[in-house]
Amino acid sequence: MPIFTIEHRQGKARTGLLKTKTCTIRTPFFMPVSTKAAAKHLSAEDLVSIGAQATICNSYILSLRPGVPVIKKLGGIGKFMRFPKAIFTDSGGFQMYSKTFWVKTTHKGVIFKNPFSGERLLVTPEDSMKIQYELGSDVAMCLDHMPLIENSKEEIEQAVQTTSEWAGRGKISHDKLRKKQKNLQLLFGITQGGIHDDLRRQSAKELKELDFDGYALGGLALGEDKQDEFRMIELQKRIMPEEKICYLMGVGDPLELLEAVSRGVDCFDSRFPTQNARRGTIFTSEGKLRLLSRPYEKDGKPLDTKCNCFVCRNYSRAYIRYQLLQQEGVGFRLASYHNLYYLQMLMEKAQEMIKRGKLHLMKKHLAGLYE
Repeated sequence: MPIFTIEHRQGKARTGLLKTKTCTIRTPFFMPVSTKAAAKHLSAEDLVSIGAQATICNSYILSLRPGVPVIKKLGGIGKFMRFPKAIFTDSGGFQMYSKTFWVKTTHKGVIFKNPFSGERLLVTPEDSMKIQYELGSDVAMCLDHMPLIENSKEEIEQAVQTTSEWAGRGKISHDKLRKKQKNLQLLFGITQGGIHDDLRRQSAKELKELDFDGYALGGLALGEDKQDEFRMIELQKRIMPEEKICYLMGVGDPLELLEAVSRGVDCFDSRFPTQNARRGTIFTSEGKLRLLSRPYEKDGKPLDTKCNCFVCRNYSRAYIRYQLLQQEGVGFRLASYHNLYYLQMLMEKAQEMIKRGKLHLMKKHLAGLYE
């Protein structure tokens, strides 16, 4: 069986199967973010009951604490966090967006600050591959240079060049590790280029030549105009191999997800749904619910009257609102669980609508709720 098999199409949208060493994932799908081997306020059992087929962890942060030797000794990242489905690991490139971690970028790699000890650490593309390989994730991501949206075109061009160079070095390193151990870990490359057409074309073409198992679109959904984001997706999709899975990093808004699915994206991750949940913004079948508003103080209805998750079956808006206002963990858990459940159901429905040739109707309906 190929790594990625396309089953149904509607225009550029498609459903398919991604085969990993742990399981086969039905696409399109959304991954909850488990930066430190756990989604915030949720257990691995919660993720399974939500229906999550995969989650993504941060390999750089985990390499600092508890450390690769600890996780490796305990059987790898899947056994360590007790998650029986697929696990992606990010390289740590996103931490270049954070002043807490990033010091500077060099030709060799990224110099990060260890937030726990304060020491400076150089992480090379080869280091990142070794870390992710030893963590034992199903899918590893190449170390990339992610520019900020406000960077100049010259700075973004340099980031594209660095990303391509690092991708080549990472691919060579990963191929050696995979051949030596006969491991089935997949490797995805990450494109960059901001919202500049020529730089996005350059990045996509250069990474395509390296023949990764899948391709991710990086450096988007960072505050740029949505039409620019969608244009970049369309541009790079025209260059990327059609038979390879396409992953849009950092997107978790319901309508934005469907817009990307309609343009041929297969995979997503974002901290957006749980972050919004903790702040009282709830995804529902009637649009976003601002739960912390005063009208919900005595509201006995569930978060979403059409939702079948355990939160909506058992708890009222008033209760969850109260717990969120008190900054209680149970409130964070219940709201986060519901938002992630909503996105899992959204992806499952999108799969069904693509099969039936009706994704456009689903997107039109959602636009009326979330625009």
